[in-house]
Amino acid sequence: MTSFFSLWTAGDPRPALDSTRFGKDRLVPREEPSDTPAVLHDTFDGQIAAAGCLLLSEGDGLILLGGEELLRQIGDTPGFVADMEPGRVRDALSAMVSPLRRLSPLGEATLVCQKLALLDDLDKTQVRCDLVALDAGEGRKAAFFSAAALRGYDKALDRLSNSLVARDDISRIDARGAVATLFPGAAGRDLKPDIAMTPRTTAFRAATDIIHAHLDLARAHETGAIADIDSEFLHQYRVALRKVRSVVSLFKGVYAPEESEDLKARFGALMAQTGTLRDLDVYLIERESYLGLVPQPLRPGLELLFEDIAAERAQAQADLARHLESDAYAREMRRLQKRFAKGGKKLAKGPEAERPARELARQLIWKRYRKVCAIARTIDASTSDDQVHELRIHCKKLRYLMEFFAPVFPAAEVKPLLKALKRLQDVLGTFNDCAVQKEALEGRLSSGGTRSARKLEIAKSIGALLTVLDQRQKAARSEVEARFAAFDAPATRAGFTKLFKTAGAKP
Repeated sequence: MTSFFSLWTAGDPRPALDSTRFGKDRLVPREEPSDTPAVLHDTFDGQIAAAGCLLLSEGDGLILLGGEELLRQIGDTPGFVADMEPGRVRDALSAMVSPLRRLSPLGEATLVCQKLALLDDLDKTQVRCDLVALDAGEGRKAAFFSAAALRGYDKALDRLSNSLVARDDISRIDARGAVATLFPGAAGRDLKPDIAMTPRTTAFRAATDIIHAHLDLARAHETGAIADIDSEFLHQYRVALRKVRSVVSLFKGVYAPEESEDLKARFGALMAQTGTLRDLDVYLIERESYLGLVPQPLRPGLELLFEDIAAERAQAQADLARHLESDAYAREMRRLQKRFAKGGKKLAKGPEAERPARELARQLIWKRYRKVCAIARTIDASTSDDQVHELRIHCKKLRYLMEFFAPVFPAAEVKPLLKALKRLQDVLGTFNDCAVQKEALEGRLSSGGTRSARKLEIAKSIGALLTVLDQRQKAARSEVEARFAAFDAPATRAGFTKLFKTAGAKP
């Protein structure tokens, strides 16, 4: 197998490459460098950079850096990956980027591409190299250097890589570091804020810091939700606010009762403004899946349904944009952010406020884990759907608690427990999605009004879709017992007991 070596750098490494010695080998240009303007693209949360790559548009072409080979293809300014022209770049991006995320420009840079070769003392090529340097102006430079050995010359590549890694004047970074170097502030937003927490952190400080970070995260998604860049902006906005509400509800006794009630009401009011648009988004996201579920003769009726949903969505999007741009909304968010800033000095503390975060975490997580197990162990073929829904809610609360308090427990021990919980949540989520979609579709069927030919065609298609969704829900329902049995495995039980069970706690 051919050996490969790559290196991201801050700055331009060409002077260092010119002066580095590789024994008897030497690095020489294979062609003159090109120099063209380019634009860097990524998703809001930096999915391409997180995968170790950078995407550039150059004229009517696209370039993807970071893999074992510099990939090129013809293509216009990228948006959703699925809408791009077929080619090697799109194929590679499909494995990195969510189909729900739109690619956006991060900034312009001058692109310099140069091919190099490592020659031996007989001028024989041993290693082929590519250097791509980016200059965003004002001294902001980064580069990607890659090298692949020809067959039989792995040792030559080792000499090259060892020499470059040893250079003190080559600043090694990763793809995200390259984005941060070129365009400070444009690096992808982390959707899981890094919140400082130690076992000695008080429960009040932990809760307040978590809420403060997620309020900031929600606000960071406002512009994208208003501009309707992609549906994930609203989704992540809602996730951030949902986690905020969960902290207020789950960290019982950390805030004074009247404080908790006020906060739950205010965050609930903010969430209520977004529900209609998100529900419509989910329908449109599932459009192709829905069409594939019903027979071909009934698909035109679903197409008409999606036309109606798209029109409703346009109005709901306009309503949400007005809400998010309103002075009243801006004032409310500023007031809430101010209350959680500077350690929450303006918040009223409850009786559990000064408890160590780790101590409270163990109590809350163990109690919720026992609740999940108690409900799940009673589920069988005769259990009501309401009980399955209750299990899903408790699983979500358990996961939130474990994620919130993860910094005060060993990551290597928490990670497999979260993974096991997520597998159970996946099937419960499918069950719930089917139930919610069925209820909404049934509501459309019973909405009344004039029964025109168009509405009758839509109704027939909805009827067929309801049948398929019911079958899917029943299949998920039948999986719940098996998934819980896997979650309730001895290793998982032992992990929860070791990390979270305290002396005197009920087994």
